Amino acid sequence: MLTIIVFATLVFFLLLGVPIAVSMGLTAVLAFIAKGEGFVLPMIAQRMYSATTSFTLLAIPFFILAGNLMNTGGITRRVFRFALALVGHLRGGLGHVNVVASMIFSGMSGAAVADAAGLGLVELEAMTKSGYDRRFSAAITAASSTIGPVIPPSIPFVIYGSITGVSVGKLFLAGCIPEVFMGLALMGAVFFLSKRRNYPKEQKASLRELLLSMKEASLALGTPVIIIGGILGGIFTPTEAAVAASVYAMILGIVVYRELQVKDLPRILWDSLVHTLRVMFIIASAGFFGWFMIHQRIPQQIITTLTALTWMKWLLILIIIFILIVLGCFLEGIAVLVITIPVFMPLIERYGIDPVQFGVIMILCSMIGLLTPPVGMSLYAVSSISGISIGLLTKEMWPYLLGIFLVLLVMSFFPEVCLWLPNTIMGPD
Repeated sequence: MLTIIVFATLVFFLLLGVPIAVSMGLTAVLAFIAKGEGFVLPMIAQRMYSATTSFTLLAIPFFILAGNLMNTGGITRRVFRFALALVGHLRGGLGHVNVVASMIFSGMSGAAVADAAGLGLVELEAMTKSGYDRRFSAAITAASSTIGPVIPPSIPFVIYGSITGVSVGKLFLAGCIPEVFMGLALMGAVFFLSKRRNYPKEQKASLRELLLSMKEASLALGTPVIIIGGILGGIFTPTEAAVAASVYAMILGIVVYRELQVKDLPRILWDSLVHTLRVMFIIASAGFFGWFMIHQRIPQQIITTLTALTWMKWLLILIIIFILIVLGCFLEGIAVLVITIPVFMPLIERYGIDPVQFGVIMILCSMIGLLTPPVGMSLYAVSSISGISIGLLTKEMWPYLLGIFLVLLVMSFFPEVCLWLPNTIMGPD
């Protein structure tokens, strides 16, 4: 009963428009007071502080900074030109370019909203000039942005790894194949819609143009190499890799491309600081909320209920996916991770589910949440830069949501698909 009341209260605050971090903290405080346990409230500061002091979490502000530097330093435009030369000649060409450019840029920023707001603006302008329907352009821009958190430098994987103790390097590798599957699924949806609506295709690039665009983007494409290669080679930790990515992006923007001005740095640093504070406040508040749930034995109640429902692993996975997707409709992805990981980790250990595979499942569920109202952050980011309402954008989103959901099912029931790469390179646990 307590579990139902707690989550009903949380949803009530969210429907009132209370920020997610405040909603979680307020729900926990009211529950403690209602149970006559107000004496534990001094623990708020301690639990919020301890939730944000993991060394791994230091990677978050630097990955955010790296994404903002790339958006300003001319990297996004070069990535887009290379993707255009690569797949622009397919039916619905710029839709495919949108997906491929996001796959490339995602290996640099690690954040869906950074992709949607930065590269998305370039993609929308190009598609509008070529005569594509604005709703179609906005929908594929939002959908393709969700590739970002699935591959390194994925901020959600950093958070998952810091909470569970799972190797961030393994998580980064585990996201690589799902990223390819997501890209193919989204391109399949683009091709289907383009055939039905008779969208144009771009002129096929010559070999010379392809090589020129590849050369121009080659330094930008070095960012994922630095991040993954440095971590796997033992040169630096994920946190140090984030710092290296930021320094590399700054050098490219200021020294090499010369499109990033020193006068732009205060604004970029401020934007990165604001975004970081927003993320860290959610993590801090969720830390207290998670401690509250453990204190009240809510995870144990949920585990008991779910294990009573089924002893079959595949059905348990479907139930967890359903819960995560529903929560993703109301909570920001990071909040869902921080709240549910303490609840689900004992379950997946009991049922023998690999924690690396489960990390992929959780992040893919979060990506669906980014594209579903009322809290879909990518929807709001693209809606703000495209002028398309959330309602129209949501209606246009269904083919892409279906594609991502199919990828989620593959990764859930064929674990070897996402585990092959990390187990091959780093070895099984």
